[in-house]
Amino acid sequence: MVLRKVVVAPFVENTYIVGARSTGDGMVVDPGGEPERVLEAVADLGLTVKLIVNTHGHGDHTSAVAALKEATGATYALHQADVPLLKEGASWASRVVPSYKPPPEPDRLLADGDILEVGALRFQVLETPGHTPGGICLYGHGLVFTGDTLFQGSIGRFDRPGGNGRQLLLSIFSRLLTLAPGTIVLPGHGEQSTIGREKLTNPFLQRIPGLGGR
Repeated sequence: MVLRKVVVAPFVENTYIVGARSTGDGMVVDPGGEPERVLEAVADLGLTVKLIVNTHGHGDHTSAVAALKEATGATYALHQADVPLLKEGASWASRVVPSYKPPPEPDRLLADGDILEVGALRFQVLETPGHTPGGICLYGHGLVFTGDTLFQGSIGRFDRPGGNGRQLLLSIFSRLLTLAPGTIVLPGHGEQSTIGREKLTNPFLQRIPGLGGR
């Protein structure tokens, strides 16, 4: 497996490129800007992008979807519950990025338990609503792409339309903290972590009995 993080402007967002060495097939997770840099990284890795996936529909994670899809012809996938956010996110992102192109309608609507295949790689869709109604994480091969659900030392915002704090915490505790402690957390912003580290040290997760920490 090959994996690269590209931190893109203007939202300082983590775009991930993951691919199968054996076939050269690749997937781009959350292309949030600077499509030229993302495509350069794809070429440097020797991959052919087959799939573009958003963990949720906010504009800081979708800003490069249109350009990448146009350049690669890849399938675009998003959870059905976040499709309405594409228009809302486009309105917001276009004020920040004058050249912004809104994402197209998804080719594939994702649901809990779906399997995304990238060559020989397989990633499972975990529904983790709370930051947005259709927020998802992608789990496989000892990694979990958490979007804006879980960060190193923090959790996603839930004060924007469609956010729900109780639902977000339930998602984190029931879908993420039940993964193996060594699972590497690859968030939408900031540095990577592990499930074990967040379970023990994340201040937003220490008030729940039975978790350790405080």
